[in-house]
Amino acid sequence: MEVCSMNVYFISGLAADYRVFKNILLPPGFTAVHLNWIKPEVNETLAKYALRLAAGMDTAKPFALIGLSMGGMMAIEIAKHYPPKATILISSAAVFTQLPGRYSIARKLALHKLVPIGLLKNVSILKRLFGADNVADKKMLKQIIRDSDPAFIRWSLDAILHWTNTEVPHPLYHIHGTNDNVLPFKNIQPTHIIKNGSHLMVTSKAAEINEIIGKILLSVK
Repeated sequence: MEVCSMNVYFISGLAADYRVFKNILLPPGFTAVHLNWIKPEVNETLAKYALRLAAGMDTAKPFALIGLSMGGMMAIEIAKHYPPKATILISSAAVFTQLPGRYSIARKLALHKLVPIGLLKNVSILKRLFGADNVADKKMLKQIIRDSDPAFIRWSLDAILHWTNTEVPHPLYHIHGTNDNVLPFKNIQPTHIIKNGSHLMVTSKAAEINEIIGKILLSVK
């Protein structure tokens, strides 16, 4: 008798791709599917972009969503239109009020539009921003940033700063680290806490995260 597998769609964060999930392992009976970034349209909102990204999913069958950082915001928007068995956020925000106050200041001053494209891809700045914890992770992140599209980074920053979601889809599971310096823990109401976890704990704390994800998926299948 053939055992059906449930798709688990992964969405990475800003200036990142499927490689950041290299240490995430799913339990038997689940298939990882990575949604690759597509080119944003002019003045496209994060919500509208997320729905176009969802075109790469098979929503006719039961599925789960896992979103990292900005990818978690995308997962939230998708879940509002195509309900999954579970939406799992990692180092992300469920609603716009969980974003730091400095984001509001940056939006009002349009600082992200004034920064030169080259600076947006400055490896040393972005490495600190994402909080890579070891040499291997820093090397991986460096290569990912080199491969990223500067125009997409600029669009992403604008989309995040103008994100206005207030709706929380259910069931929602939120995994967050206490040492996240991009989306500070004090602003978040996570369902699962990773002690000393940074913004890039998806690599450095993968064992703990895998255990949490495994229990969630097995409970909803």
